[in-house]
Amino acid sequence: MSYLKVSGTQFADARTGKPVVLLGAGLGGWMMMENFISGFPGCEFHIRDALAEAIGAEKAALFFEKFLDNFFAEADAKFFKSLGLNCVRIAVNYHHFEDDMNPRVLKMDAFKHLDRAVSLCAAEGIYTIIDVHSAPGGQSGGWHADAGTHFGNFWKHKDFQDRFVWLWEQIAQHYKDNVWIAGYNLMNEPADPHPNHTGLINLYDRTCAAVHSVDSNHILFLDGNTFATDFTKFPDDSATRWGSNIAFAIHDYSTFGFPNSPEVYEGSVEQKAKMKAAYERKRKWMDDRGLCVWNGEWGPVYCRIEYDGEMTEEMNRRRYSVLKDQLEIYRKDCLSWSIWLYKDIGFQGMVYVSQETPYMKRFREFLLKKHRLAVDAWGADDKHVKHIYYPIINLLKDEVSETNRKLYPPIWSLENRVTRISRTILVAEFLVKEWAEMFIGLSEKEIADLAESFAFKKCEKRDELNKILTANASILGAGE
Repeated sequence: MSYLKVSGTQFADARTGKPVVLLGAGLGGWMMMENFISGFPGCEFHIRDALAEAIGAEKAALFFEKFLDNFFAEADAKFFKSLGLNCVRIAVNYHHFEDDMNPRVLKMDAFKHLDRAVSLCAAEGIYTIIDVHSAPGGQSGGWHADAGTHFGNFWKHKDFQDRFVWLWEQIAQHYKDNVWIAGYNLMNEPADPHPNHTGLINLYDRTCAAVHSVDSNHILFLDGNTFATDFTKFPDDSATRWGSNIAFAIHDYSTFGFPNSPEVYEGSVEQKAKMKAAYERKRKWMDDRGLCVWNGEWGPVYCRIEYDGEMTEEMNRRRYSVLKDQLEIYRKDCLSWSIWLYKDIGFQGMVYVSQETPYMKRFREFLLKKHRLAVDAWGADDKHVKHIYYPIINLLKDEVSETNRKLYPPIWSLENRVTRISRTILVAEFLVKEWAEMFIGLSEKEIADLAESFAFKKCEKRDELNKILTANASILGAGE
């Protein structure tokens, strides 16, 4: 067994030179909790604070610890391996490693759960990629940066950036000798607003150098700017600037796989061409320079009968068609990828928490309300509340010139910006206490039972999705 390395535009075993195609999934919502994955509103720090206030710090800590214990365990690793997949991208929140009020001091149990997951995967012959999904101050305005704002303050404060570099030094030192770690995904979906990506390039300079000072063995995966979509301002010497063991990460979500798709997906020649063109645009900068591309996130979301009724089966059939057609594009390129998402409460995961578990029963009405209000940004279906936000949108269109409406990030339309700030931040914040108050009066056993709802044995499997992924893996021989 040896480390993986970048070999030209692909990955390979560093000792034998044998090509390795990494096919896997993101372990999101675990060490970096996300609202649509486990059903809370807002950000992880919101619910951690609110739950401690509602039921006390001790009981709140019990829930979160049991949640971490159950969300990913041996049964999950074994199931993942059974599908023929060979890599798990583990999303982590910096809060697991340091405290904002005690920065640059490594927590005593910082690597407790991450070590366990890495070891469980290694025991099954599965590589892992460590992904810092949330950085101090928030590297983007997304809920998944756990900052509670629409702007990435990380790029405005040097101390946040210093802490980020420090964190990667700790991670690299800890895992430098672990051959089952494929590499380090330094920052998930950066959103540096500088027109020349100056902040991001400087950060990659510093972080790559810091990692290499203690660990020259592992691949470094570098996301493009603006949510892993834009490399156009990356330096001309990128092939050598950060070393030779570098992969460049795109995120290739197709709009056809989401509720607000511009058109119903039929798998027509024209639609497939649009899908392929969007993918090729994202990787063009690397292809022009012969660099290695890794697709760190992709995949449709799925309808649920309790929310979407009789349209569920037909819409999911179309979403699986999107999935298959994307895989066909990737297979022709021998592209390594990590689909989003391994586990959740039923929106996108390969496995999902059963409706008959204590957690889903207790939060059923709350989740229906959250869905109706469209307070999660990811894949939101806003048909019930869209009309409420039209007056704000129209006011801005009437009073602000078209030129001045173009704010960073450009992929957020005016409408999207309004709803992200007013709905997925503001309205979500007002629901945080309601979620936390659902725990009031519960015994420690009942709280533990809620957390255990996320255990593999309490989950359903998304069979059609897993069947498609397994068939694709068998063609490429990723599970060998």
